[in-house]
Amino acid sequence: MSMFGDGLEAAVQKAFTRPAPKSAPARMRYLVRQLKGTKAVAQALGISQRTVERYVKDQIKKPRPDLAARLEREVRRRWQPRVRARARRHAATTGGIVIDTRARMGYTAPVGTTDESRVRHLTVALPPQHAARLLDAQESGAGEAHLRQLAAEALRETYFQDGGRRAGSLEEVRFTDVEHLEFEL
Repeated sequence: MSMFGDGLEAAVQKAFTRPAPKSAPARMRYLVRQLKGTKAVAQALGISQRTVERYVKDQIKKPRPDLAARLEREVRRRWQPRVRARARRHAATTGGIVIDTRARMGYTAPVGTTDESRVRHLTVALPPQHAARLLDAQESGAGEAHLRQLAAEALRETYFQDGGRRAGSLEEVRFTDVEHLEFEL
């Protein structure tokens, strides 16, 4: 995934009410229940059906690192879907989303303005419509570049233009060299 996609996913996961299963056998049993069978889990993880069955019966307890990562990712993706949907809905309708970033930012504006990009540390509460655009794009599998562009547009409107009260002629915000990025719902 991407820095932006992972950041949005981490923000949504903070809303979880119960921790996801920790051990490999428990994660495997959870996936078997979710996907309704060992064959589907085996296909999703790229392993044999027999291997899945051995995890379910606690005959194997420690997966190799690449399988452990795939297993964790698949469980996290499916964990508490209603809680995840409620957190996204709240951010997109009333709550908005907070972006905390340290990155190089500059902008395109008419001649005579200071548009040099420089490293800035910003913590900005984005209104619900921007949260909705970011979360919808992330959920539909948008790439890093698209999510970065949406975040830059949101920062332009919210931070640089202050909702239309200043810098009305600002055309584009450049958002590069991201050192730190965190989202909070």
